[in-house]
Amino acid sequence: MNFVEELRWRGMIHDIMPGTEELLKKELTSAYVGIDPTADSLHIGHLVGVMMLKHLQLCGHRPIALVGGATGMIGDPSGKSEERNLLDEETLRKNQEGLKKQLAKFLDFTSDIPNKALMVNNYDWMKDFTFLQFIREIGKHITVNYMIAKDSVKKRIGSESKEGMSFTEFSYQLVQGTDFLYLYNNYNCKLQMGGSDQWGNIVTGTELIRRKSGGEAFAMTCPLITKSDGSKFGKTEAGNVWLDPEKTSPYQFYQFWLNVSDEDASRYIKIFTVLDRKTIEDLISKHSENPNERLLQKRLAEEVTVMVHSREEYDGAVEASQILFGKGTNDSLRKMSEATFLSVFEGVPVSELKKEIMSAGVSVADLCAVHTQIFPSKGELRRMIQGGGFSINKEKIDNAEMIINTEFLLSDKFLLVQKGKKNYFLIRVT
Repeated sequence: MNFVEELRWRGMIHDIMPGTEELLKKELTSAYVGIDPTADSLHIGHLVGVMMLKHLQLCGHRPIALVGGATGMIGDPSGKSEERNLLDEETLRKNQEGLKKQLAKFLDFTSDIPNKALMVNNYDWMKDFTFLQFIREIGKHITVNYMIAKDSVKKRIGSESKEGMSFTEFSYQLVQGTDFLYLYNNYNCKLQMGGSDQWGNIVTGTELIRRKSGGEAFAMTCPLITKSDGSKFGKTEAGNVWLDPEKTSPYQFYQFWLNVSDEDASRYIKIFTVLDRKTIEDLISKHSENPNERLLQKRLAEEVTVMVHSREEYDGAVEASQILFGKGTNDSLRKMSEATFLSVFEGVPVSELKKEIMSAGVSVADLCAVHTQIFPSKGELRRMIQGGGFSINKEKIDNAEMIINTEFLLSDKFLLVQKGKKNYFLIRVT
C-alpha cells in the first residue's frame, strides 16, 4: 500500500515535506514518532501518532517509537503557555515500561519481519552528552535567528506572553533535532512524524541533518484532532481518556467512542481504525440512511475498544451498557468488575449499610424503608412490589419479607436496587 495515499484519504496529513512520498515509494523507510513519557499510560490524544506508526508498518515500513525521556525532563514549548514539571529518571523508566506494553497492542515489536517496530528512549544518548559537547556539536549548526523564527518560540517570547521562555525550553528544538540526527545516523531513520504543532521542531531536525551530515531527511505531520463543536478531543469532565484500564475502565472507554457525534464519528472511524476505505464508505452510507441506529458509533467503539483492550473487554462493555436499558441479568452483574460496575452506575444515589446487618439477614422491607431511605414507607414499597416494578440485582422481588443477606452482595459489597424502569439505587455494605 502507498502509505501517504493511505493517510491522505483518512484525513491524517496536515503538512508533508516535498520528496517524502517518493522516498516511501522507493525504499523500506524507518520513521519515528516521539511520545511524551510524563505518565505511565497513553491517552487517546496519543492515538493519532500511534495510528500513523501502525499504518506505516502495515504498508511495509519500519516504525520507531521514541520515548522522550530526555525531552520529558525539559518540556516542549509547543502549544504550551507555561513550563511543565520535570521528571526524574526512575519515574521516566517506569512510565516507559507502561507505554511499551500499550504500544505492543498496535505495533509488532517481536517477530522477525524486516520492518519490526523499535522502541528507543532519547535519554539513553542524551544523558552522557556534556553541555560543552552539545553546544560544539549541535548548537553551532543552527542559528538563533532560525530558532526564534519558529511559531512556538515567537508566541512565548512575544508581547502576548507574560512569563517569557526559559533557555531550557528554548533549547528544546535542538534536543529534538539531535534525536532525529541520532536516529538518522544509527537506524537510517529518514522521516519524523507528529502533530501539526510539531512541524517547527521536526523541520529543525531535518535542517540539522542537512547541515551536519549533508544527508536528506523528511517531515510529515497530522492535523490536531478536535471535536466538531471545537472543543478539545479526548477530554471529558473526568479528564483524559486513558488506555490503561485502571485509569479509564473499558466500559468508560467504550462509552466515550459510542457517544461521539455523527460528524465526529465519520472522521474518527478513518483515523482510529484500520478498516479499509470501502468498508468505511459503506458504513457512512448506511449510517446516513438511519442515523438513530448509530451504526458508525457502534462500529467505531467496537474497533477501538477491541484494539486497545480485547474482544472480551469489549463484550463486557456492551453487556454493561445493556443493563441501563433493562436487558441486564443477575449473571451479567456478577461477571462485572467492581470498576465497571461503578462506572455504569456513576451518579446513582448511594446508601451505606453496616455489614453486620447483612450478615444477620434483613427483610427487604427493613432494608429499603428502615435502614435506608430508598422508600419513605414500607407501604409504598409493598405497592411497588405488587405492581411488579421492584427488583434487587436485576431479579424481581415479590415478597417484602424476603430475607437478604451477604450472599446477595455484588463484589462482596453492593446491592443494586431498582424502582420501576429507570430509578436505580446502590446500597454499599461496609
